[in-house]
Amino acid sequence: MKKSLPDDDLRLPVKLDSTSNGEYWPRAPDAALREAQRSAMESALDNARRLGMSRREYLASTCGAATVFLALNQLGCGGGRYQVTKESTLDPAAANEKLTGKEFIFDVQTHEVSADRVWWKEGQPSLADFLKTTPQADCGAPAWARCFTDDVLIREVFMNSDTQLAVLTGLWGDPLPMLTEEAARTREKVAQLGRDRLRIHGVVQPTIAPWEKIADEMRRQAETMKLSAWKLYTVWGPTGEGWWLNDEVGRRTIEHGIALGIPIFAVHKGLPLSGMNPEYTRPKDVGPAARAFPKATFLIYHSGYEPDITEGPYDPKATRGVDALIRSLEENGVGQNGNVYAELGSTWREVMKKPDEAAHVMGKLLKHVGEDRILWGTDAIWFGSPQDQIQAFRAFEITPELQERHGYPALTPERKAKILGLNAARVYGVDVAAVQGAQARDEVSRARAEYANAPMPSFQTYGPRTRRDMLRLLDFTRGLPD
Repeated sequence: MKKSLPDDDLRLPVKLDSTSNGEYWPRAPDAALREAQRSAMESALDNARRLGMSRREYLASTCGAATVFLALNQLGCGGGRYQVTKESTLDPAAANEKLTGKEFIFDVQTHEVSADRVWWKEGQPSLADFLKTTPQADCGAPAWARCFTDDVLIREVFMNSDTQLAVLTGLWGDPLPMLTEEAARTREKVAQLGRDRLRIHGVVQPTIAPWEKIADEMRRQAETMKLSAWKLYTVWGPTGEGWWLNDEVGRRTIEHGIALGIPIFAVHKGLPLSGMNPEYTRPKDVGPAARAFPKATFLIYHSGYEPDITEGPYDPKATRGVDALIRSLEENGVGQNGNVYAELGSTWREVMKKPDEAAHVMGKLLKHVGEDRILWGTDAIWFGSPQDQIQAFRAFEITPELQERHGYPALTPERKAKILGLNAARVYGVDVAAVQGAQARDEVSRARAEYANAPMPSFQTYGPRTRRDMLRLLDFTRGLPD
């Protein structure tokens, strides 16, 4: 693998580019965000000279990250901000106070693809054709597919970030870019390095085959794969039409999952998939399903967020976005201690670039869904290491003015700790103290401590960055979500 970038290819440590996870169109930074990028890089290079550090050393430091967050504060209008100061861009102790922490971090949404099986069809368009064209495909590995595999996941999630436990969730396609068996092998590989570092989901595509085959496949995975939950995409179907959690397809899928002893369902809601009917990505079915199946737990991936909607104060009439999820829960009597959790994968990564929108998203979720029902997820590896997302969340605050105006709770360190990992630990039955005690002595912790002495983060992102990238991806996957 290439260990570092040439000095003339410096990247900001907080990735503010247009990369998407392949489920929504990349959006080029607007003029204000481009100015924040320019200002952050200019300040970073100046600060490096003042401190007598190389540019790369400075950008890899917490002071480098603080410089970016300070520039982002200029985009806010008083609703959200990062708790960094000019001092924290020059003083490591001041930067560390806001950007480091000892929280238990449990990332419930990560990805990889297989390099051990030819899952792409020779002579036919596939996800592989897109991946081969990305900068990451030139990572120095003997084969391009190795640039998107378990080794990358381990490096970016467990070495280049503070993540302690993660969930590897499945990809979609025909054939699948990652089988559940391959996810299980990655889990075992990680287990050799550290105890209880990785959990996996079992993917269910309930409309791709007759129900008897779907039920048998669910049973096979439940009995042989040690699944932690099921992954559902209601927006996906082989004809471009989806299904609902509370229609016949959804009900029998949920009932069967519960009967198999795995009553946890991670459900994609929001981020409409090109080529699919976007109506089915809306979360209006979440509340009815949660009410109908009180013994099930629903983890709503992306919290219903849609990038083309500007998130503001809660609108109880909304049919899209985070508001639509809240509305569905409230209309069906699902309260703050109910069986629905809102997950932040891709959502936080998008809104952290827009502090005021970030304040509304987090404020609404805290107020209506509750501090005990929000889960941390990052959609790694498509956005590279999730460390910048973690740092942003640690430093972020909802201003007192916005709290008072809309009744938002403060995003306190205690609430952040719940969101970053303690809530997911409860969902998945993790004994945090026991896991942290075991991890303190495992190979991952030892390697991470050694790596920290000479870190070499690339600040690379892996998903599509431009409209051309996205069109290529959709052509190669025939509209299937990645």
